[in-house]
Amino acid sequence: MQDKMIETFNEQTRQFFEPMRKLNSLMLNNMEKMTQHQMESMKRYSQMGTERMRDAGELSDAESVRDFGARQAEMMNELSQQMLEDAKAMSEMSLEFKAELEKLYAESGKQLAEQAEKAGQAAKEEVTPSEQPAKATSQSSSRKR
Repeated sequence: MQDKMIETFNEQTRQFFEPMRKLNSLMLNNMEKMTQHQMESMKRYSQMGTERMRDAGELSDAESVRDFGARQAEMMNELSQQMLEDAKAMSEMSLEFKAELEKLYAESGKQLAEQAEKAGQAAKEEVTPSEQPAKATSQSSSRKR
């Protein structure tokens, strides 16, 4: 009897914490993906900047300055294009996370509704046996009179 009660308690505890575990896992995975993407973006941007600084350090005459200016404009176009792509990727990751989060909440809501229904049925079943001793008590008290 006591083992069954402990087993039931453990199962209910697992069911209670399962949605939180899934939420934490989802959030951690999303944070890892976004951090990884940001680190890669930062690496690309810093490499572009470092290349520009090296190129600037090699300037020696007016012609090299003119070429550097032309390449600088190309690099700015490339940089703005890369930033747009990165923003788009981050937006897609955010939308994916939102969809997964909504799915998780829907599953949790369904699970809670099922548990509430089971608890309601169990409560109804418990009411019936407890009424029987009350009747027996009232009958025995009427015999004593």
